[in-house]
Amino acid sequence: MLFDIHTHAFHPKIARKAVEHLNRAYNLACEGDGTIAHLLEQESAVGIEKMVLLCAATTPSQVIPANNYAMELQRSHPEHVIAFGTFHPEYARWEEELERLERNNIRGIKLHPDFQGFRLDDPRLMPILDACQDRFILLFHVGSRRPLAECPSTPYMVARLAAAFPRLSIVAAHFGGYRMWEHTLKGLPPSENLWCDTSSTSPYASPELLKALLARFPRERLLFGTDWPLYSPDKEIRRFQEKSGLSDSRMADLMGNALHLFA
Repeated sequence: MLFDIHTHAFHPKIARKAVEHLNRAYNLACEGDGTIAHLLEQESAVGIEKMVLLCAATTPSQVIPANNYAMELQRSHPEHVIAFGTFHPEYARWEEELERLERNNIRGIKLHPDFQGFRLDDPRLMPILDACQDRFILLFHVGSRRPLAECPSTPYMVARLAAAFPRLSIVAAHFGGYRMWEHTLKGLPPSENLWCDTSSTSPYASPELLKALLARFPRERLLFGTDWPLYSPDKEIRRFQEKSGLSDSRMADLMGNALHLFA
C-alpha cells in the first residue's frame, strides 16, 4: 500500500483563499486546488491509496472548527483518508479535545509553530505532549527560511522532544528542517520514536544533500510526503526519485513505510 504522509485539503468555501495564502507564503504556484476531490483524483492517478490530511489551528478559536472538518473528512473518506487533528497551546480545554479526537478515531495531530504563532519548545506544550504519549502520532512542521535563532521549530527542538517524551511517536516534517537541512544533519539524530517525512525537500535540495538526508535515518523511518496542494504527486515522485537515485523498489518501500507507523 502506497502512502502520502503529508497533504492538506480545505473546506470548499475556503480552499481558494487557502491556496492563495500558500502561494504568497512560499512564493510558488500550488499544483493542486486545495479540495479533497482534486487531492483524491491526483493521488489515485499515481496509485497512492492512503493519504494523511493535515490541518493547523492558527488561533485557539479555530481548534474546534479545524478538528470538526478533520473528523468530517475521516468519516466521509475512511478508505483513503487518515485525518489528523490539531490543537493550540492557548486553547484551555485541550484535555477534553484530545478525548474528543480519540472518540472520533483521529490517529494523529499536526502542529505548525510558524503559522500557529508559538515555539515548539513552548512550556505550555509540554503537558499536552505528555498527555499524547501512547495515544497520538504528532507531526511537527520543522524548519524555516528565517535564521536559526528566530525559527520557532528547529531540528534541535525536535531532538529534545523525542528524548523528553520517549513514548510519543513524532514525525518531523520536511526531513526535519525545511530550508535548514544542515541542522538536520547536525542536530537531529535517529531515535526509536522519530520518523521524518520527505515533503517540500526535493524542490530545493541538491542530489548530494538529498542522498545525505536519506542516509541520516534508517530506511524504515522515512515517510514519503508531497505537501499537496503545493506539489502534485506525479511530479514529486518523479523529481524525488531522479534526485535521490532510488531504484523503483526502494521508492516503493519509501512510499509504503507509513503502513508500519499506523500499524
